[in-house]
Amino acid sequence: MTEAAPGRVARLLGFVRRWGLRLPPVVRDLLLPALLLLHILTTGAPPRELLVGVALTAGLALPLLWRRRAPRAVFGAVAAAAFVQWLMDVQLPADVALLVALYTVAASSGRRATLVAGAVAEGGALLACLRWTTEGAFLAPFVAVTATVVAAAVLGVNVRTTRAYLAALEERAARLEQQQDQQARLAVTEERTRITREMHDIVTHNLSVMVALTDAAVYAQHRSPDKATTAMLRISETGRQALTDMRRSLGILRTDEPDGERHPLPGIAQLAALAGQMCAAGLPTRVEVEGGHTHLPATAQLTVYRLVQEALTNTLKHTPAGTRARVRIRCSTETVTVDVTDTGPCPPRPGAAPSGHGIPGMRERSAAYGGTLRSGPLPGGGWGVHTRLFLDSGGTASA
Repeated sequence: MTEAAPGRVARLLGFVRRWGLRLPPVVRDLLLPALLLLHILTTGAPPRELLVGVALTAGLALPLLWRRRAPRAVFGAVAAAAFVQWLMDVQLPADVALLVALYTVAASSGRRATLVAGAVAEGGALLACLRWTTEGAFLAPFVAVTATVVAAAVLGVNVRTTRAYLAALEERAARLEQQQDQQARLAVTEERTRITREMHDIVTHNLSVMVALTDAAVYAQHRSPDKATTAMLRISETGRQALTDMRRSLGILRTDEPDGERHPLPGIAQLAALAGQMCAAGLPTRVEVEGGHTHLPATAQLTVYRLVQEALTNTLKHTPAGTRARVRIRCSTETVTVDVTDTGPCPPRPGAAPSGHGIPGMRERSAAYGGTLRSGPLPGGGWGVHTRLFLDSGGTASA
């Protein structure tokens, strides 16, 4: 029976604590003054002593109702009431209110306020022990009361430290969430830019080729029906290629899209087919590749392909018949140099205007590898596009 008693007491205290936490703060603050006043009313003291006890208990306990709003002012009021009680030489259980007020100051104020409040409470403990302890029994009660004062102050400081730590964690979590949201928005913006650039390159190139082939078919339909048929077949093939390229680019965004696996992204090896397509559209194109390119990353090869594709598309759209184009790719372990030249007229072309998506998109692709794109007329006539991609992504555009 004796061994089971501590367990029952612990369970009872746990139940009381959980029940108390469910109550509103105002109700919890009201419980202690109500209990102290109820205790003094049930002592059965004479009327005069009862009146004094009730007045002093009210002065000690009732200010605790405002301890969360003004902890230091409440501590001052409770300390003043305790001093009046000491002057009147009245001992009351309500002295515990001074410890509660000290705890509140330590839990909500800084170190200086806590030290001042603790010193005041310790002074009160000293005065109380000097007046109310029996002769020869001063030390033990004073040590016990001092330990109680220190415990109340330390408990309040620990609560304040814990609150500050939790607040710092919440602020850090909110800041990390905000940073994640910003990174997600940046990623979405970058992805939209990438898709826009890819769609521009695919649609502009293939439509330009289809328009050129359509003009050729219309021109040859009466004089050479066979050539017109061949041109129409190439138009159909170009359209299907455009659809495949679009599915390939959009398939990167979808895990259930099989075209990205069946049709790998184009690279330097596909430049020969691109040149053949341009030749069929009326722009004789020659491709020269120096150095091995099999070691190049797929993304770098795609960048080279798109740069060449856009440059040839601009040449096809903005140069007269008879223009020739030359593509020269020089590959090394660290860089890839891209030169696209043609024999067209030298004045500025509409396709090179900054307001379009072509040249800005080419500059963005080049800048992603540390390169700087140059586009303009050549000294000996014609137009040229030049850039150098740095595969280590740490070089500078010195090309």
